[in-house]
Amino acid sequence: MRYGIFADVHANLEALEAVLRAYQHERVDEYLCVGDIIGYAANPKECIEKVKSIAKVSVAGNHDWAGAGLFSVDYFNPFAKEAISWTKNNLDSEARDFLGSLSLEYKNEYLTLVHGTLDNPREFNYMRGDYQVEETFRLLETRLCFVGHSHVAGIVGKDQDGRTFYHDNFDSGRPLPRTDNSGVHIEIRKNVKYIINVGSVGQPRDSNPAAAYCIFDTEKMSVDIKRVIYDAPLAREKIISAGLPRFLGDRLLTGR
Repeated sequence: MRYGIFADVHANLEALEAVLRAYQHERVDEYLCVGDIIGYAANPKECIEKVKSIAKVSVAGNHDWAGAGLFSVDYFNPFAKEAISWTKNNLDSEARDFLGSLSLEYKNEYLTLVHGTLDNPREFNYMRGDYQVEETFRLLETRLCFVGHSHVAGIVGKDQDGRTFYHDNFDSGRPLPRTDNSGVHIEIRKNVKYIINVGSVGQPRDSNPAAAYCIFDTEKMSVDIKRVIYDAPLAREKIISAGLPRFLGDRLLTGR
């Protein structure tokens, strides 16, 4: 089984379409979305429809639940608050109902999905610092946990002796090595559990504006995090034309 796992689309249709085109060359059997289909960019309805049509499972992100009125925006920054308000006004009841129907977690025999952490997932905490990492490992019942939320790809493992090791400096937010589409590849080791942040499709924040996406191969027991360049200037122009904050468009060009 080859899973295409992605997160943090954030209503960026150009980035999502580029990722889906890239997946067509990856022999993906099932698609899984790790939350935040909406927020920030100008095509929330179109992104919801595409994710609904392709993903077997989507879990809720904080922006998804905020768009459905299930999560407070009190702790959102002003740009995110404005984007959620705009998004609510540009979604019909069917789209809002879909967002509200998304569960916080998903689990199968291989993997677990959660947008933030397994510890109090409805609070949408960031996987930052040893406490959040260790609590998620403590609660993890599968070998792999795929997360999003930070918009920065990262991988951390814990072996059977309780030793935790980082493929990057996951807790400080330092990204995996910058790539355009060559990506990062790891082999899943025996007797090790993993937390894997798949990065962001629609708003990367690791100084690389290319959209991020992930492939998990259960036969090879490998994970690849790849990047694909998309039409960020067009996505930016749509944001500005929609009356959303210019900053939300400008940041797409720099991956910040």
